[in-house]
Amino acid sequence: MKNMEFTDLVKQRQSDRKYSETRVEKEKIIQCLESARLAPSANNSQPWKFIVVDQPELKEQVAASASGMGMNQFAHQAPILVAVVLEKMNTLSNLASVLQNKEYSLIDLGIAVNQFCLQAADLGLGTCIIGWFNEKKLKKLLNVPEKKRVPLLISLGYPISKTRNKTRKNPEEISSWNSY
Repeated sequence: MKNMEFTDLVKQRQSDRKYSETRVEKEKIIQCLESARLAPSANNSQPWKFIVVDQPELKEQVAASASGMGMNQFAHQAPILVAVVLEKMNTLSNLASVLQNKEYSLIDLGIAVNQFCLQAADLGLGTCIIGWFNEKKLKKLLNVPEKKRVPLLISLGYPISKTRNKTRKNPEEISSWNSY
């Protein structure tokens, strides 16, 4: 498959909530992880760990942790779920976060997750970033240490829905030049 032009890739990437049963090739998952690994982070802290859940019974339990109160039922359909664990920042990044009152680790995590998802789209895969799930249950299922956080899950698979037109604010609403 030929790599897409970046603008086309950005237009292609969407939150997919319907997946085929086709198995996702391990090589493609590794490519997504590699793109996330190469993401920039404050002081090269790399405060993330991605847990790929592909074992069917465990994946089903993880999907159940995400589908409480009627939310995220599509997680059961995704062949792969990826838990994103927030790891400890290095000392310099931690100090900078405190001094600047900015959550650099969450910014870094967002960049890495976006690169994972863009790589997936480039490989013909669909993703959805999930923030609503039972974190306590998920951490227990995946043996994540109690003091660590799991801010996000990513569903991954071959999408069966077409790319939707994006509804976004006008450029003038989201940007300005030289002043607010």
